[in-house]
Amino acid sequence: MTPPLTLIAAIAENGVIGKDNSLPWHLTSDLKRFRMLTMGKPMIMGRKNFQSIGRPLPGRETIVVTRDPGFTAEGVHVVYSIEAALARATERAKAMQAQEIILAGGAELYAAMIDQVDRMKITFVDLAPDGDTFFPAINWSQWEEENRERPPKADKDDATFSFVDYRRR
Repeated sequence: MTPPLTLIAAIAENGVIGKDNSLPWHLTSDLKRFRMLTMGKPMIMGRKNFQSIGRPLPGRETIVVTRDPGFTAEGVHVVYSIEAALARATERAKAMQAQEIILAGGAELYAAMIDQVDRMKITFVDLAPDGDTFFPAINWSQWEEENRERPPKADKDDATFSFVDYRRR
């Protein structure tokens, strides 16, 4: 059985999720949440997203989806299709005894895989920054809100935000 696929994203009020291959804000609280939600699990991400991070994240297995047959990176699984990414993630989840697979972006993979996503863990950022990468349009009526938190803004957070968890209806 395939573990559920959980999309994790931080989205600004204007739909921006990135600018110049990086986040257009710094939210220490969100980075800590991302770490907690992804630790010990296989993560699927696109090549550009991986390159913006610059390295495999410790305690997780990264599966990088790319169309570039020459792309290599130490410490990650490189695949060339969404189907291969899901197959590898399912195999790694079983080996790791992980209860879910994480879809960590970016925008192209979110758009291509949204119909396969079972859950979403979204950080809604109270900013409207300039950006060049946007969260794809989705049909929100297909999603049911399960949990919403509005933690206090920490000293190292650029903005206030909400953590909202959804499951597919």
